[in-house]
Amino acid sequence: SNPAESRNSSRLCGGWATPLSKERKPRLAQRLQTDRGLYRALQRWGYYLLALMAWVTVVLAVSALGVLVCSRLTWYETDPLYHLLLWVRDYYFFFCIAVVLLGWVVISWHFISRPVRQLDALIGASAQLTRPTEEPIRLPASMKSVEDQLNLAREEALRAQRAAREAEQRKNDLVVYLAHDLKTPLTSVIGYLTLLRDEPQLSPELRARYTGIALDKAERLEELINEFFEITRFNLSHLELEKQPVDLCRMLQQVVSEFAPMLGERDLTCALELPPSLEYDCDPDKLARVFDNLLRNACHYSTPGSVVRISGGEEGDSIVLRFLNSGRTIPPEKLARIFDQFFRLDSSRATRTGGAGLGLAIAKEILTLHGGTITAWSREDQVCFQVTLPRGGRREEGPAREP
Repeated sequence: SNPAESRNSSRLCGGWATPLSKERKPRLAQRLQTDRGLYRALQRWGYYLLALMAWVTVVLAVSALGVLVCSRLTWYETDPLYHLLLWVRDYYFFFCIAVVLLGWVVISWHFISRPVRQLDALIGASAQLTRPTEEPIRLPASMKSVEDQLNLAREEALRAQRAAREAEQRKNDLVVYLAHDLKTPLTSVIGYLTLLRDEPQLSPELRARYTGIALDKAERLEELINEFFEITRFNLSHLELEKQPVDLCRMLQQVVSEFAPMLGERDLTCALELPPSLEYDCDPDKLARVFDNLLRNACHYSTPGSVVRISGGEEGDSIVLRFLNSGRTIPPEKLARIFDQFFRLDSSRATRTGGAGLGLAIAKEILTLHGGTITAWSREDQVCFQVTLPRGGRREEGPAREP
């Protein structure tokens, strides 16, 4: 919003407005919820007192009307009703008190039993919420708003359960694949080293060749072991930020320089289209890991001989960075899951580019901790990842925009 408009509106109210902080908003919502609960309690207490007053008024009115009617009639001692009415007249005060007390008991039972029934229904719904099923939660009509909220929580819990099961299954499958793949390079290393040991008469050229193959297989074995450690670290670690002022342009230049050998191996070039400086308060180690994962992803899946473009700048109150590379178009169904844990774009076990499927998931978690977002689009043999880092506060996640 326009700061001038905010100040003008504040002056009309007789002072300067103070924007609500993130910490005050939950407290304000909790206070409003408490005030609404207090209002409902006072309203119900008022209904209770009104019902008692109405009952006492009805008893007094009916008794007065009965006295008036009975006084105008002629009664005989032989009439059984006459003796009953005499008894009522003699104990009129106590009779009225008894009737009022009886009504008070009935009214109190009505007002007390209803909340108790609602509480029982709520306890049953809460028990159902701890073990959510596809069957919706049902509550009395007077608790329709609570029923809707509980059903929303139930659906969210079901989605979380399904996501957790899918992530666990992907992780288990990946562990099985990695364990299976460990055998192949290990067997090759043992085989070539055994050959070098048992065949001392081999020519220097063959020895160099076999040694190179064994080294290559050992490096692949190291990659697979590192993937195991990556899975373990992701499950056990809790990310915490240590923020400090950082120039994102210099950070990206450093990351790109570290990837020069990998870019050269794949005949790729990296073009930086950045302003002279982009100052931002962040955790440099963790944000560098995000850029490392995105650039590594671009190296693995880019078309050989193409250019990886990293552009960015300030857009409004945010810093927006885009990583664009040429490569096969990612299908929409895979693009929707690309930030899921243990999801690999290339699920083939034979590929050396799949990784553990954690790089983008970790990148998203780190950016979320910074209050930022990461989105992706892919079309016409191009893939783009967009990182948005707000200067202050959190932003809603939106679709990546084509440059």
